[in-house]
Amino acid sequence: KREAAEIEKQLKDVTPPKFPGKRTVWNGFERYDFDVDGKPVSVVAPKIVAPGTPWVWHGEFFGHKPAPDIALLGRGFHIVSMSVPDLLGSPPAVALWNKCYAELTGKYGFAKKVALVGLSRGGLYCYNWAAANPAKVACLYADAPVCDFKSWPGGFGHGKRSDRDWQLVLERYGFKTDEEAKAYAKNPVDNLAPLAAAKVPLLHVFGDADDVVPWEENTGLIAERYPKLGGSIQLIRKPGVGHHPHGLD
Repeated sequence: KREAAEIEKQLKDVTPPKFPGKRTVWNGFERYDFDVDGKPVSVVAPKIVAPGTPWVWHGEFFGHKPAPDIALLGRGFHIVSMSVPDLLGSPPAVALWNKCYAELTGKYGFAKKVALVGLSRGGLYCYNWAAANPAKVACLYADAPVCDFKSWPGGFGHGKRSDRDWQLVLERYGFKTDEEAKAYAKNPVDNLAPLAAAKVPLLHVFGDADDVVPWEENTGLIAERYPKLGGSIQLIRKPGVGHHPHGLD
């Protein structure tokens, strides 16, 4: 009882941050939409902020299958999304995320370590930012994630080719040729050592019949390589499920 009373006191002592921009209601919680460095940022605020002001940051597709977010809001987490589509986790995307992180932690007192959520192509955003900022990551949850752009959108393995998105990879990463892109050594599957050294725990959800972002070329390689580097990863397999549906209930 004493412990419960102390936790309740801590919760009451936390002052919720005030955010600028448009205010709406999202699944019963206050949502604020404003710009950081000219890019749209959405913050959904809990009714009672947990001690330390923890937060969840989505790489892409915020709002899809929101049950885990709603549950975490109920536990005092903020939910954050920065809209930088078509950057596919490239260095410009990482730079924009750095500015968003600085704004939220510096101006609004968010926790220095954030929980990342990478759904599909959002995996490129989360993993690439995490590898560049491993000390700032609490954990990473990836759902049918792209972990190697050669698999998708490149389609150089068993993944499905997306010509439009592959052209974006070449442009956003600054590659002059397909061969230069194939030789890139910092796809998530190749760049796990910083996360393992920082002891960032990983959770991957995947469909073992995914023919768009095949798990063997993405989640499978992470699951094989990360433990060898000393990292911890948990897998949730969806037997017979393809790339869709995403999410957890």
